[in-house]
Amino acid sequence: MRAKNNSIVLSKLKYRDYDLIVKCYTEERGIVSYMLRGVLKSKKGLSKTVYYQALSQIQIEENYKPNQSLHFISEVKFNYIYKSLHTNIYKSAIVLFLSEILSNVLKEEEKNKDLFHFIEAALQYLDNEDQFSNFHLLFLLKLTRYLGFQPENLNNDYPYFNLESGVFESLNYGIYSISGENLTLLKRLLGTNFDALNTIKINAKQRQEFLNMLLYYFELHLGSFKKPKSLQVLNEVFH
Repeated sequence: MRAKNNSIVLSKLKYRDYDLIVKCYTEERGIVSYMLRGVLKSKKGLSKTVYYQALSQIQIEENYKPNQSLHFISEVKFNYIYKSLHTNIYKSAIVLFLSEILSNVLKEEEKNKDLFHFIEAALQYLDNEDQFSNFHLLFLLKLTRYLGFQPENLNNDYPYFNLESGVFESLNYGIYSISGENLTLLKRLLGTNFDALNTIKINAKQRQEFLNMLLYYFELHLGSFKKPKSLQVLNEVFH
């Protein structure tokens, strides 16, 4: 079946000498993997790899067969051309990190248009924004809504947040309870949209500690979650 499908590139992997396997999150079918045969063999083929940079937003004309694990692309074009996402070193570090996160947590081979449009719009915001050092924190926090473990924003005047249960609490229940700067930032970010993110000022140490807490939150709620290898690069860039 030939069809058009808006897609966000999550990862690409060299296969054999000249082929690529590209994993995308698509608007119509969730996670889909595509085989690009011979794309690394010629200059003309190599020029097409620009479409498959991490988190590129593309429209694919595909030959899709439901029972196959790998599908084939007949035509591709950009849905949105980034101005800075792949050229700004700081944004590139965020892109590398988030593409690894999304590759890890998005498993379903079924569509979720709300999630697709959230990712699409958030990346376009990042592409156009000049102040973005906290972008990945808010992105991950908002992503939890679509993954089913968004922090419950009731009783947010309580002095603790339980990472295991995802709720604010009046008492400290041990290793899963957080307080202090991480709690304060969590409360602020829960009430913030991307367009107001630049009003939140934190230093590199606070950013790193809050990110570590968020990743631990993901680990607690997603059994197969692994810390991204690109975390060290991200921390070094934003140190």
